[in-house]
Amino acid sequence: MANIGERASLQILHEKTFGLFLDGGELGEILLPRREMPVKWSLGEFVDVFLYHDSEDRPVATLKIPKVMAGQFSRLKCVAITGVGAFLDWGLPKDLLVPFREQKVRMEIGKSYIVHVHIDGQNGRLIATTRIARHMDQTPHDFRPGQEVDLIIFGKTALGYKAIVDGTHSGLIFSNDVFQELQPGESLRGYIATVRPDGKIDITLHALGRAKVDDLESQILAELKARGGFWSLGDHSPAEEINSELGVSKRTFKQASGALFKKGRITIEKNGIRLVQED
Repeated sequence: MANIGERASLQILHEKTFGLFLDGGELGEILLPRREMPVKWSLGEFVDVFLYHDSEDRPVATLKIPKVMAGQFSRLKCVAITGVGAFLDWGLPKDLLVPFREQKVRMEIGKSYIVHVHIDGQNGRLIATTRIARHMDQTPHDFRPGQEVDLIIFGKTALGYKAIVDGTHSGLIFSNDVFQELQPGESLRGYIATVRPDGKIDITLHALGRAKVDDLESQILAELKARGGFWSLGDHSPAEEINSELGVSKRTFKQASGALFKKGRITIEKNGIRLVQED
């Protein structure tokens, strides 16, 4: 099925001077401009294309893959402002419109913004909006603690950073779990820490549970061997230093080092940890 704002595999129907016409189903015949045509093609074959509107609001196809598609969030740069709104660079010949009514604050050329792309209910055109909260999925989710997810940072509060979780819901990364400045639009991996009774989602940037500690134990042992058996990292070390060295919180480090101590693999000294040499 062919939908504006999405990729589709469409059959080549015929060729004309200005390009190939594809079978767009309910959308009718859709032009793939000559400049976009594949090097090799034949009538009846299928081509994978992205569908959007040209400058005259006619459905048109492209072989290019845009930076964002309908129903998705992304960070895009404003490249022009006209009487109808701002235009964003999304990797296609025709820039993406953000009507003035869809701008929380007036956009400026050269600045980048977190936007949601969708079909405008008023005219069926593909547009973007910075009013992203209204496009977050409000239906119940099935996220579970420990689940790995994709994140896009979109805001900061006194409690921490707000993130889009797997492109659908909103979650929060608490400040005490972050050891570096996160930027709006930054994409990273995270983990579901807690799903609250009201459905709100707490996110952590560190894996949870026993598997995380097991992996960290191996990492600590490998580092000790590489350092000749001693590492000046321990309970006395600032949380920022531990995160810089291992990418984990101080609490997780203490869990792993404590487990290694109980197993007799290391000794814990005043100024660091030491590897117990195996016989």
